[in-house]
Amino acid sequence: MQNIEDISKNLLSQIADSDTPREILKVSELRQLYGVIKTLPAEERADYGKRINELKLTLESAIKSKESDLENATVEYLDVTAPWDVNTQPLKLLPTEMGSQHPLTREIENVIDIFTRMGFEAIESRQIDDDHHMFGTLNFPENHPARDGYDTFRTEEGYISPAHTSTMQNRILQDGKAKLESGGQIGVVAIGRCFRNEDIDATHEHTFYQYEGIFVNETATLGQMLGTLRSFFETYYNQSLKIRTQPSYFPFVEPGLEFAIEKPAEVGKDLLAGEEWLEMLGCGMIHPNVLTAAGIDPKKYRGFAWGGGIERLTMLKYGIEDIRYFESGKLQFLRKFV
Repeated sequence: MQNIEDISKNLLSQIADSDTPREILKVSELRQLYGVIKTLPAEERADYGKRINELKLTLESAIKSKESDLENATVEYLDVTAPWDVNTQPLKLLPTEMGSQHPLTREIENVIDIFTRMGFEAIESRQIDDDHHMFGTLNFPENHPARDGYDTFRTEEGYISPAHTSTMQNRILQDGKAKLESGGQIGVVAIGRCFRNEDIDATHEHTFYQYEGIFVNETATLGQMLGTLRSFFETYYNQSLKIRTQPSYFPFVEPGLEFAIEKPAEVGKDLLAGEEWLEMLGCGMIHPNVLTAAGIDPKKYRGFAWGGGIERLTMLKYGIEDIRYFESGKLQFLRKFV
């Protein structure tokens, strides 16, 4: 009997404090009490069972009363726009004057400024795309080994987090067809965030930014591309630079090249000590299959394209030794660019 009294007090207390009182009854000790009846002497069972039934009725009444109170209670809405509670002191927030652009944002704007002054249009690339634009329109055959170098993230629906800004090439070419047919040219630089399944270290990140350039007309040449890129890097690093290239394979260009510059003076002696040439991007003449996929006649038009990393530019410019700093949110790092 004492056990029933203790359980009664405990359950009534829980019901009074709960916002879902009926759930308490489902997991309470009441069922255990009913199970005890068959273990008692015959002369005690009736009285014990009566006490348990009374307890059940008491709990049901308490639950209905609590549910009624909850239903009739005045709802207090939370003002999510309030910066702090009325009874607390204002937060010691940093003044907006102390804010500054992230170094990547600053350099993206710088890159856009240089290329737009050259006559290129600047657009933002996508952060979610499909296999067709990631590989199909870029001359990647199905199950081709070249796809392995662009290991990225996929959704269950089959969408892809782009591993390069080249996913924009087909769209840029299709949008520019009318200009070509009217005697004009396509000149676009696409900048955006890319994603790859990388083992993260000082020089590799799963999230990074790229800048992608495309130029197409009837007379585009490899020499024009090299001159365009050399002019860009000389403007960006504010000095004359020697350049060199070496053959490389990219499915969407032919010939494909790796483009390198001599180590800029402002990089300093400590960073990349002993390095004389720095590879900056991949480039080449747009493959005829890529032009054809966009509905452009490769026998009449030709063009060149390139793609490079914004972090690479920025790390060399400011002597940053670890790419992970950009995504870290460390104030000690960010204050250097205030």
